[in-house]
Amino acid sequence: MAPARTIAHLWRDAVHRYGDAPAFLVREGDAWSPVSYRAAAIRSERIAHGLMARGVGKGEAVAIIGRTTLEWALVDYALAQIGAVSAPVYPTSSDDDVHHVVSHSRSVLVICEDDAQAAKVDRLRERLPLVRDVIRFADLAALESEGDAHAAEHPNAVDEATHDLADDDLYTLIYTSGTTGRSKGCMIRHRNYFAMAESILATREFEVEHGRETLLVYLPFAHNFGRLMLSSGPMCGAALALEPDPYRVAEALTAVRPTIFPSVPRVYEKIHGLVESAFADATGARARLIRWALEIGRKASSHRARGATLPVGLRARHAVASRLVYAKVKARLGGRLRLPISGGAPLAPEIGRFFDALDIPIYEGYGLTEATSAATVNRPGAVRYGSVGQPLPGVEVALADDGELLVRGEIVFAGYFDDPEGTAAVLRDDGWVMTGDVASIDADGFVTITDRKKDIIITAGGKNIAPQNIENELKLCRYVSQALVVGDRRPYAVALVTLDPAEIVPWAKERGLGDDLAALAKHPDVRGLVQDAVDEVNRHLSRFEQIKRFAILPRDFEMASDEVTPTLKLRRRICIEHFAETVDRLYAEADDRAPGRDEHERDEQADRHDGRRDRDRSRHAG
Repeated sequence: MAPARTIAHLWRDAVHRYGDAPAFLVREGDAWSPVSYRAAAIRSERIAHGLMARGVGKGEAVAIIGRTTLEWALVDYALAQIGAVSAPVYPTSSDDDVHHVVSHSRSVLVICEDDAQAAKVDRLRERLPLVRDVIRFADLAALESEGDAHAAEHPNAVDEATHDLADDDLYTLIYTSGTTGRSKGCMIRHRNYFAMAESILATREFEVEHGRETLLVYLPFAHNFGRLMLSSGPMCGAALALEPDPYRVAEALTAVRPTIFPSVPRVYEKIHGLVESAFADATGARARLIRWALEIGRKASSHRARGATLPVGLRARHAVASRLVYAKVKARLGGRLRLPISGGAPLAPEIGRFFDALDIPIYEGYGLTEATSAATVNRPGAVRYGSVGQPLPGVEVALADDGELLVRGEIVFAGYFDDPEGTAAVLRDDGWVMTGDVASIDADGFVTITDRKKDIIITAGGKNIAPQNIENELKLCRYVSQALVVGDRRPYAVALVTLDPAEIVPWAKERGLGDDLAALAKHPDVRGLVQDAVDEVNRHLSRFEQIKRFAILPRDFEMASDEVTPTLKLRRRICIEHFAETVDRLYAEADDRAPGRDEHERDEQADRHDGRRDRDRSRHAG
């Protein structure tokens, strides 16, 4: 009989193999303390007994609301062992979103981090008739005591429940980010996560050392990317350093010195901005050294991209640059980081190349909730910035006739909970899941994502614009926090831009402009900075793609206003709705100056000119 491929069995096997090794590193104030596999297992089994004492049975859903903490992980392993189904809720969720997940998943219990989260559920109790109780993390000690009493009467209850688990049993309901509408509950089976972790560890280029890796995890467990660490970590005996506060990630990097760091691009963008600022502040010999080191790094990066060995002279210069410049940047990341991984949103190629020139290659991957997180990834020795890498072992990718990326493999979900029509729309009978992303696949199997099908802008003139690439280019400006390109059914593209206070405020204070973001957004000097960035981006775009006008918003897009998901993706429709007057004004002001029809005609003429020029180039090349 084949070994069971469930998260419960995976966890128990890790406890057996790694015992007293640290499973978790937990921050208490400013200090980090280890929690061994054995100690974590004892607590999770006591919680499992406690849940059984509360009447939670196989297949029943339990909602978990909380940040990335040890308690969250222990509850998840407890639920897995008794065959119950976790329904994670982001701690930043509104009352309406909490109600949707708890109600839709038919959760019978809600386990939440603190009083603030419990209060959300309490306000909704009349509309949640299935919820029997609300348990705070602080109450887990009492639940464990109930578990001890249950274990005394039924000592084998948890073992028997784990033994009865099947690979295809439901493990969790992960709700999509809801960037385009109401979130859907993705049914992820035990074998999906098991296969996902197995696939990552089977990627030989990662050279994962069993029992010796430290992962810094700050991503919420309600998101598949963060949740994946609860299976891939134990499978390789890693220690998971859990940082519940995303604003302390930089501090955590230097404190726990991780070897693996899964992150969304926004964090790498922030680090890039800090490093660039430090480089820009350098003067004299130090500035010349940095310029020289970056040039050496770019040459070395170019050789690596071609798979070529560094020449002896370049290798020697690279070693000097590493000691004098790169090492200082690496120290900001803890000094031991081997695998910085990026996912959840596109990483701007320029950001990747910048870090690569500092001898810190970032391995961008691609995935979706419907495929249990990751489907493709760049890897050591096989990195192409701008792509999301090659398929993971056991994963197939293909393109539909319209260019939509398809994914197939054991990682593909079972469907949307209580939504057969939605399932049929994305999960084909032949096992392919339709990702909703437009992509290309080159001869070496590298996948490049163009954009979300639903995000593609079709202008009034019928031109297709992929906004994410343009937005990523705009965000390379150190003073820009977020950018949103608008233009669907409009004559041309415009942009909404927000300022990065960490960069713009010091710049403004040096010039006596104050630190009020709303005021700075209106200042002509600040507008000039953003105009320079827009001009630079426009230089590389076809005329119909270019940003014709832009507005600097008085504040950033906010999670509290539902404009940004917990993994920092923009909810486009909501953002545009919230700033509809600003968007309308951009087009109205432009229409007052020049009719949109004339703008469209000029674009058409420019496109015809560009087409003739491209044909001339093709004939010349031939």
